[in-house]
Amino acid sequence: MLAVHKPLSWTSFDVVSRVRALLKRKLKQRLKVGHAGTLDPLADGLLILCTGRFTKRLDEYQAKEKEYTGTFTIGATTPCYDLEKPVDQYHPVDHITDENIYETAKGFLGRTPQVPPQFSAIKVEGQRAYDLARAGEGAILEPRLIEITECEITRIERLPAENEKGATIEVDFRVVCSKGTYIRALARDFGKKLGSGAHLSKLRRTRIGEITLEQALTLEQIKTIIEES
Repeated sequence: MLAVHKPLSWTSFDVVSRVRALLKRKLKQRLKVGHAGTLDPLADGLLILCTGRFTKRLDEYQAKEKEYTGTFTIGATTPCYDLEKPVDQYHPVDHITDENIYETAKGFLGRTPQVPPQFSAIKVEGQRAYDLARAGEGAILEPRLIEITECEITRIERLPAENEKGATIEVDFRVVCSKGTYIRALARDFGKKLGSGAHLSKLRRTRIGEITLEQALTLEQIKTIIEES
């Protein structure tokens, strides 16, 4: 098992491919490598890889609770609920107080149904939802039961309107949640509950089960370890 700090802009598959190539060069043979839970390209943080026969434990790691930190931007929405696509609409925020934000966060605690994002890897009749979304065909995704055990607001900052951009509120958060929770969808729902709109503008995975980001190695560190072993 390898705990890796996935860099920003890399896909989870990019990391798997890089580690697989390093091991193949060292061992002179192809070794099976897989990851325990996708991180989007615009997120960084902890990614667990398993190699060889240890890949049988991928489901075990994937089932563990996750912890994330990041930022919701309230008052602006994007089609994919994060910054992979540009903001397409601004929403009012003048009615939102700090107390509204704290109370809304408390409302997500517990077991609740969540509709996954259209831009997700979920299969619909054999096709990935993101492929259908990019083709302009909106798939009907059924709600999935998730559990959020901690939802903490750590910063609130109000940003004034600028040029054609509307006023927004940046909200930093820390969330502990179950397998299958989409933080992008949480951003969408957070904005709706506030009577506005929102998207995920920053995300970092800081823990999977008992393994923390502080224990993770960079790809450069992994390269050095493999080459010098």
